[in-house]
Amino acid sequence: MTTPASRTEYPPHPPKRVPVLGDVLGLDPVKPMQKTAGMLAQLGPIYQRRILGLRLTFVGGAELAAEVNDDTVWQKAVARPLQKLRPIVGDGLFTAYNHEPNWAKAHAILAPAFTQASMRSYHDTMRDVVAEMCTAWDQTSADLDVAAEMTKLTLETIGRCGFGYRFGSFDRAELDPFVAAMNSALGYVQKQGIPIPGRALYDTVTGRAREHRRDIEHMFAVVDDVIADRQADPHDEPRDLLDLMLATADPDTGERLDAVNVRNQILTFLVAGHETSSSALAFALNLLSRHPAEAEKARAEVDALWTEASTVPFEQVAKLRTVRRVLDETLRLWPTAPGYFREARHDTVLGGRYPIRAGQMVMVVLQRVHTDPSVWGEDTGEFRPDRFLPDQVRARPGHAYKPFGTGIRAWIGRQFAYHEMILALATILRRYDVDIDLPPTLDVREQLTLKPEGLRMTVTRR
Repeated sequence: MTTPASRTEYPPHPPKRVPVLGDVLGLDPVKPMQKTAGMLAQLGPIYQRRILGLRLTFVGGAELAAEVNDDTVWQKAVARPLQKLRPIVGDGLFTAYNHEPNWAKAHAILAPAFTQASMRSYHDTMRDVVAEMCTAWDQTSADLDVAAEMTKLTLETIGRCGFGYRFGSFDRAELDPFVAAMNSALGYVQKQGIPIPGRALYDTVTGRAREHRRDIEHMFAVVDDVIADRQADPHDEPRDLLDLMLATADPDTGERLDAVNVRNQILTFLVAGHETSSSALAFALNLLSRHPAEAEKARAEVDALWTEASTVPFEQVAKLRTVRRVLDETLRLWPTAPGYFREARHDTVLGGRYPIRAGQMVMVVLQRVHTDPSVWGEDTGEFRPDRFLPDQVRARPGHAYKPFGTGIRAWIGRQFAYHEMILALATILRRYDVDIDLPPTLDVREQLTLKPEGLRMTVTRR
């Protein structure tokens, strides 16, 4: 076991530290993670920001990330941004504290939902949603918002595959009220996640806190109705995530999830399960538009494997390896979940230099880890999907690429996300020529995840 060094050495900190307040100057409440990645590029593979006595430590080097990923020394931490999400999703898979029993119970119950056999059962529904998107695009092919279209796709997919709920994303011009409430709530959480003095008072005085509570109440009401309808008219055998949560007991304890935790898990999948996939698809379309040779390579693979007029069958999705590499490289450059928090199980020393006390949190910033030149080479900022050819993947340390988190608390739905994203991107490549009005500098919005903002596209049938 590593023990703290005898001489205290603190990580570098941002310039212009203020007495008492600490490193409040330079905080970016709109794009905090991009600011953090920029500070790591300036200060090195680790830095620390102090605000009113709170220490926030950020890691952006692959070697340091490898240490923080060691489950014998570190574990998942529910830091301030996730704590601010808990009023919405409670002790769901993503936000539960390690000592809370429901995350392990839910994980054990839901694990069968993400097997190969389960992916097969979701495939037709995923295909139907993609077909609805294509029908809508055929009718209105110009001036489409890239991120918004991908969000419609992934939210509709998780709603139907997970809970049998239709948002009507491609049938209506206005947002479903649930989606509007969710977007508003996530925007509030994003701002609350940054410890800016006076923020809570400001939100109370302006009424924003009250509006946030109303958004949550609406989301709860919709999901509670979905659960009640399913309980009143259950399926004969489990067909989706909701069936599993209502009808399956934890194989270890024999316990079932109560109605509140079922709601928490549904909201967790709706929030986390659609945001990461939609953002990755939007980033991928942007990158392929900027690199037409890579787009043609992926399209050639799709055309070669997908010879029938109908949509791709289940067995072919796993064979679309070039498309998969496009998505892997996209998540390297733009990890839509921009990082994860870990806390020390006991006193330790990070990097042989920085003492960390038990319970102290560190954030692994993936945008920097995924572009560390010591692992990815001097062309680390270039879009090159062939980095994910099998021989190159085997030659790299696993800790250098963690788009879905690490350890036993890594995101359970990653195989679902990959199947959904590969199917969607392959369909788009085969069916359309996509023309995106590319800005010189990409504007990336932050709302718990990273998402390209303001990209408009025209799609033309091939």
